[in-house]
Amino acid sequence: MNTEQRSTPTLDTLTMPQQTDLPDGVIPFYGTAKAPERRPSRTKLGYDILMLLLLLVDLALILTDTILTSGIAHSLAQWLNLSAVLVNYQQNYHDSIATIGGFFTLFWLGELLVRWGLAIYARTYYRWFFFPFVHWYEVLGVIPALRILRLLRVVVIVRRLHRLGIQIVPQRWIQSAQFYYHVLLEELSDRVILTAIDNFRTQLHQPTGKHGQLLQQTIAANRSQIETAILELLRRELTPRLQAALLAEQGERLSASVGAAVEQALDDTPELRKYLKLIPIAGGMIESQIHSVGRSIGKQVTTAINQHLFADETLDGLMRAIAHGISQIDTTHPQVQTLVAEVVELSLSAFEEQIKIQQWKHRQQLP
Repeated sequence: MNTEQRSTPTLDTLTMPQQTDLPDGVIPFYGTAKAPERRPSRTKLGYDILMLLLLLVDLALILTDTILTSGIAHSLAQWLNLSAVLVNYQQNYHDSIATIGGFFTLFWLGELLVRWGLAIYARTYYRWFFFPFVHWYEVLGVIPALRILRLLRVVVIVRRLHRLGIQIVPQRWIQSAQFYYHVLLEELSDRVILTAIDNFRTQLHQPTGKHGQLLQQTIAANRSQIETAILELLRRELTPRLQAALLAEQGERLSASVGAAVEQALDDTPELRKYLKLIPIAGGMIESQIHSVGRSIGKQVTTAINQHLFADETLDGLMRAIAHGISQIDTTHPQVQTLVAEVVELSLSAFEEQIKIQQWKHRQQLP
């Protein structure tokens, strides 16, 4: 019976290689984690500089040959009366440049395979086939039709040298490139957003558009949140105002009016006065006391009713019923859809005005 237990691989063991076998200058690839910067050896540094120079020569030859063999160069040569020079290049030098480019392609392919083998030997990556995926731009750059991707390797090497303190590209050029990159990115994103707003506004004003269905689905999915928001608003704004109306002179005025109305009702009851007259001596006194008691009862009843109506429990139940009724509003009603469309239109217009502000103009501009 085999008692040896196998350990279950974890995320760390799948993404992080053993660091004990890494040679100097090799930066391991840990997925999205950033490896700490270490200054490479002079050999690695010199190798990067040599590869940078070879890449620049290769790209210069590719760019020169591409331009001189294009139709634009032919038209420009005819305009400048340099057709003989261009024909001489195409007949005597084009094949040589193409041959040199082929040798460069073979060189980059061999160099890529050697580095892949070294990465496998040094266990730089967890799996041996990770290398071409990490260096995809180099793999594609080996293809003659995609030789322009070798420029990405130039960018990678220059960036690595800049991190090590070796200034290849002037800092002013880098700042200018970053500035215009952000300008281009902002302008493109603004155009996309404004186009999307116009499309949405067009659909919003179409009678057969889907904005009504979208409105219904949105409200139906958020009725409970709408009810809660309305209830909190009513509790904060309407309840204190109603209770203040009871404490102010309106409540006392209402009590006095109801008391006077009860007293007037007693006066307008001839049967009561008829029966009181049958009581000798005390009839008038009793009539006066009945009027006073009626007025007091009217005031007390009104005050009690007001206190009950404006109590916290009563008002809270009323506010709940109002909030629930508003949240169950019929979204298919034309007036509701018109109101929502106007609110959305105003919101879109405000958002559109904000997008049209070119933020890059408010930043520090390059001299």
